[in-house]
Amino acid sequence: MLQNKIYQNFFYEIFKTFLLILFGLSLIALTVRAVSFLDLIVESGYPVHIYFKYSILNLFGIAPKFIPLSFLLALTIFILKHLQDSEFVILWTSGIKKIAVVKLFFTVSVFVLIFYLLLSTFVTPVALNKSRQLLSNQNFSSFLPTIKSQQFSDSFKGFTFLVEKKINNEIQNIFINDKENNLSNLSSNSAETKETTITAQSGIINQKKMVLFNGQIISSKQNSGIEIIKFEQLNVDLGNLNTTTIKKPKIQETSTLKLMSCLTASAAEYDFCNKGFKKEILPTLTRRIVIPFYIPVISLICALLLIKTKKNHLNKVIIFLYSFTLLLFTELAVRYTGINEAILITFILLPIMLFILLYFYLSLNFSKENKII
Repeated sequence: MLQNKIYQNFFYEIFKTFLLILFGLSLIALTVRAVSFLDLIVESGYPVHIYFKYSILNLFGIAPKFIPLSFLLALTIFILKHLQDSEFVILWTSGIKKIAVVKLFFTVSVFVLIFYLLLSTFVTPVALNKSRQLLSNQNFSSFLPTIKSQQFSDSFKGFTFLVEKKINNEIQNIFINDKENNLSNLSSNSAETKETTITAQSGIINQKKMVLFNGQIISSKQNSGIEIIKFEQLNVDLGNLNTTTIKKPKIQETSTLKLMSCLTASAAEYDFCNKGFKKEILPTLTRRIVIPFYIPVISLICALLLIKTKKNHLNKVIIFLYSFTLLLFTELAVRYTGINEAILITFILLPIMLFILLYFYLSLNFSKENKII
């Protein structure tokens, strides 16, 4: 009964430390990423609440990347702490075998593996897809944040904007070039308009509308050359503009089931299932499904710290480097799983092989220690 209570406390301690480290690392990474997300407001004119929703949903895309490292740090901290406090020595002298503690580490790793699989396979693609839908369903709220004095603004498709001076919502010496026919209704014959250029001395911007003063509209026609219309005041509706922000879901934002359908006969059902799909889709699927199975291997590498030895290749720094090197390998090798079939097969089988070898090595060393005692 006491032994089960000890195992239970160990389990909660490791898992709690793992979640705290994961949350901390993810929050730091999100803070850094959130700075780049500010372009949604500054460059594309999206409202602030969309920026915050988009940033929070992207937390689910960041967190899975830190799960292996968080587990490695949590388990390493736990083992070193209990070794330093001689708590493990008490366990060994009370009759608890080291291999039993290793099995506990494995049990924790299985829970982390399941958590990782659920997050990377289901939750993350849904959250990232939802964040992309936010940008697709919500248009920009104001044109004003996208304007910078004496800088060309091309935040909108086919729409280039330049002002010499900007004071609050007032602008001076304006140049507008529209190649997407967003402003074709300003010419006498919108059907023939290829390109529209507007120059004005001053103007006022209010959300998605703009009032220009003292300027001219230059429309390039398909057959009739150029049309020039001068104006004293011109009301321009910018509501039809489309931002250059990517609105179509990327591979990492696509559900696992849809990606797996590319490996079956129903591959033609989706646009991304093309001839070169393996180069992108296989690494994504491997990252989501296979990498989590390296977590139990990390638990056994960390368990090497329990071996009583003075050998340099089994000191705590080297053992940590073993695990960290494995994490680097998985991150680098997964990118080539869609290019070479041999790499893909090796990547899938490697965690099984490493697990068997490490478990056998640990069992052998622990049995030798028992014989010496």
